[in-house]
Amino acid sequence: MATLADDIEDTARIVPAMIRYVDPGDFVTRRYVSQGKEMNTGTYSDHEVVVRDGMPMRDHFTLHTHGFMLARQPTGVVDFTDKAEVEEKYEREVERHIAALTGASKVVARGWMIRTTADLTQRAAEKAKDYKHTGGIQPPAGEAHIDINRATAERMAEATYRENFPDGPGYKRFLISSYWRTFSPPPQDVPLAVCDGRSAERGEEKSNTLFVVDEFPNAEDAVKPVDGEEAMIAATIPSYSPDHRWWYFAGMDRDDALFFKFYDSDHSGAWRCPHTAFTDGSAQNANTRSSIEVRSVAFWE
Repeated sequence: MATLADDIEDTARIVPAMIRYVDPGDFVTRRYVSQGKEMNTGTYSDHEVVVRDGMPMRDHFTLHTHGFMLARQPTGVVDFTDKAEVEEKYEREVERHIAALTGASKVVARGWMIRTTADLTQRAAEKAKDYKHTGGIQPPAGEAHIDINRATAERMAEATYRENFPDGPGYKRFLISSYWRTFSPPPQDVPLAVCDGRSAERGEEKSNTLFVVDEFPNAEDAVKPVDGEEAMIAATIPSYSPDHRWWYFAGMDRDDALFFKFYDSDHSGAWRCPHTAFTDGSAQNANTRSSIEVRSVAFWE
């Protein structure tokens, strides 16, 4: 993997960490989400890796080369726990910033989610009929993943463009991404790690279908065949590879935005970015991590 690193990357501080990957093998992989909880089928294992601290060289990272970047972007949102304020302001703010960062013709936000290591609030944990996986509160991601696979990305881009720009000329390229911001003070106890997109193709991977449910199924029902599953939203989950090259940005504050790719239809550079939360054992007097992510689709017409 040394061939991937520029000289400056070899100077990065490294942090030992455990990252959970899906095991190789033939089994059903699905992810069920509900009020403040998540459940995966299949088998997963923790692997010891090193995560490099990119903060001292933050301007080195680019979307095209690495699949992620760290931008400095103050927000107009005062209280991210105020759902009404977030709904009113944040998605439009993110759309404008992504357009400025990428040069895309159009950007459409597709929902937001708060993730925190704090005890989940009543709003997160309450039983709610027809639970929707947006605008809610969930724990940090527990395993390496990319939130969509190729088929999901292509369907999402087509449907988003058709719904929002029915009279548009069409698009030549699309980018589905996450725009991630922490709003708890640094350092965070469980920050987000991102994998260099140039190393993301190393190793095996599986698709992981998403099921949003009111109640979790039992273990037997969770893996039974489901009609039309191939057309449902599915993530990509990699198995462990020693070639994966992980980064994080220690000490992010609320004016920092970590912008990374789920799927870029332009494959000339890094086109997707595995990511996961991890426990930062190097952080002194770490604070509870609270963060907000916005998913979006950018189009070049």
